[in-house]
Amino acid sequence: QVQLVESGGGLVQAGDSLRLSCAASGRIMSIMSSYNMAWFRQAPGKEHEIVAAIRGDAGSRYYADSVKGRFTISRDNAKKMVYLQMNSLRPEDTADYYCAADRLLRNIQTMRAAYDYWGQGTQVTVSS
Repeated sequence: QVQLVESGGGLVQAGDSLRLSCAASGRIMSIMSSYNMAWFRQAPGKEHEIVAAIRGDAGSRYYADSVKGRFTISRDNAKKMVYLQMNSLRPEDTADYYCAADRLLRNIQTMRAAYDYWGQGTQVTVSS
């Protein structure tokens, strides 16, 4: 089994920062570096959209245009953790944020369907 648990969400003001964390566990995740990881978000009434992704070996990263220069994805494979540092938050960043794992070690995928395991989400609300 694979379990992904997000934390770190909350209510902040525009311009503030938040750091989301994703803790991975389960036998399948014993080799954390085998999994590309990503953060998606879903705003009310909208589809899931990818925010950022990182290869298993942290050799490459992807960022959505809307967050480039503001968000940073990182991972600590030894601790089985993935992070999303979010700076200069905007009201349009308000959404539920989800951690996801791709069990195929390949080029970073941006489509939701490519990810096999998902966390339950953490809510981020940015007030203006």
